[in-house]
Amino acid sequence: QVQLIESGGGSVQAGGSLRLSCAASGRTFSSYSMGWFRQAPEKERKFVAAINWSGGSTYYADSVNGRFTISRDNAKNMLYLQMNSLKPEDTAVYYCAADPSDVVVVVTTGYAEVWGQGTLVTVSS
Repeated sequence: QVQLIESGGGSVQAGGSLRLSCAASGRTFSSYSMGWFRQAPEKERKFVAAINWSGGSTYYADSVNGRFTISRDNAKNMLYLQMNSLKPEDTAVYYCAADPSDVVVVVTTGYAEVWGQGTLVTVSS
């Protein structure tokens, strides 16, 4: 089983950019579907983006499509989320997630076997 550690969160003004990183331990990273989720204060955790094991298929929530890009580097055991044109409503704790199932399962159920501890993104207007 992998372990996940996110980094790259911080404070940024609206319109700015941030890149989140998720470092995975374990030799089986390349076999996992990966995703990013976020939880705003007093709200439920929501799907943001997901990527299949090879990086060949990606999925995005409508609210971030065209602004965020998910990617992975299996050689480095890394997952990334490039966030551009940030809005105040993007403010949340962002979680990296991993699951051995097909990526569509992660997208449609919001379930993942392994979660990181989260990194806070704050976007000011």
